[in-house]
Amino acid sequence: MSAATTPAAASESLDVLIVGGGPVGASAGALLQLAAKDTRRPLRVAVLEPNRPAAAPSDSPLDARVSALSRASERILTAIGAWRLIPPSRMQPYERMRVWHESVQPRSADVLEFDAAYAGEPNLGYIVENRLIQTAALTAFEAAGGRIIAGELSRLRVHDHHVELETSAGTFTCSLVVGADGARSAVRESIGLTTETSSYRQTAIVANVRTELPHERTAWQRFLHTGTLAFLPLADGCSSIVWSADDSAAAPLLAMPPAAFEEELLRHSDAVLGAAKLRTERLSFPLRKLTAHRFTAHRCALIGDAAHVVHPLAGQGVNLGLLDAAALCERVCAATRMREDPGARTVLRRYERWRKSEIEPIALAIDGFNRYLAHGVGPLSRIAQHGLALVNRTEEVKRFFITRALGLGGELPRVARQPPAP
Repeated sequence: MSAATTPAAASESLDVLIVGGGPVGASAGALLQLAAKDTRRPLRVAVLEPNRPAAAPSDSPLDARVSALSRASERILTAIGAWRLIPPSRMQPYERMRVWHESVQPRSADVLEFDAAYAGEPNLGYIVENRLIQTAALTAFEAAGGRIIAGELSRLRVHDHHVELETSAGTFTCSLVVGADGARSAVRESIGLTTETSSYRQTAIVANVRTELPHERTAWQRFLHTGTLAFLPLADGCSSIVWSADDSAAAPLLAMPPAAFEEELLRHSDAVLGAAKLRTERLSFPLRKLTAHRFTAHRCALIGDAAHVVHPLAGQGVNLGLLDAAALCERVCAATRMREDPGARTVLRRYERWRKSEIEPIALAIDGFNRYLAHGVGPLSRIAQHGLALVNRTEEVKRFFITRALGLGGELPRVARQPPAP
């Protein structure tokens, strides 16, 4: 165990303590640490993370849990120095997206296709293993001067001028605590922030497969009447499948032997990439929607899945979280430069208003796609299904969706708007 992860002494004082060292929490820490160097007093920032993943051997098989990183996320990770730490040999840029409903042929004119060349971009993003994003962001945070504390949150108490946190690594006080500890956030529960939560009644089945046909550096997604099936291109030539199936359909898919599952995969994908052979075990997790009614309280802020969880069909989870991290950093550091208290409710509300106004329409759109394209049978669903072909033929609407796919729409944090200076 390195000095950076040694349990800390009791009653240590910090400026910011981030609970959760996943990609979002680690990136928030690095952004705060780097931005604070421009202020008169550098911030003392720590990340509380009990399970730091070990670096993967360069020749190890690719993990089944991956994320589609947008251009905005690429810029954020580049700004903190994490992007260069992800091995290029394990990143797969994708240049196209092809989205279609099961009622049309996968290579027909009725398929919605986004091409990076149309937008003058080299690609639409990258498919990267989640653990590589996390390890790179944590390493970048340490390189920026941040500290990783190996421990778990036990108790949190908010006072007028500080927050007190009891952890398995000791007791800490800070001016601001950031909850980046996922959908079951202990920070959110401790400070009494309520959520609107609902089940999609779907299970995500995730695995890596070797397909008969090449993936063509393309993300493929088919809307089915029982969910959504996506093939994401991987750097080793395989594809990561994300099959968001209704619970009633998912249970037998998970129970059947590999050969039978592969036959179902071929049938439900309309053989768009030919036969597929499993390369990893099938992983699964239930899907639900979660939105915190408030993202902030006095001296507390939520980011990432602690604040909002959306359906994975649009691949926006990590991307939205990284934008949360960048927006919070921008507001906190602006307050610090103006000698405002970074944990004050008025400061944190600026972050909350910004991000809620961006996330709410995205979450609504994703829900609409899931409801009307993957499950609907009425008039609205038929309109949505035909709408894919209409979008494909309407230049302005198509450009809007490509911009959103790149993560460059809406009000972006400064660090995500343009590439960092060399």
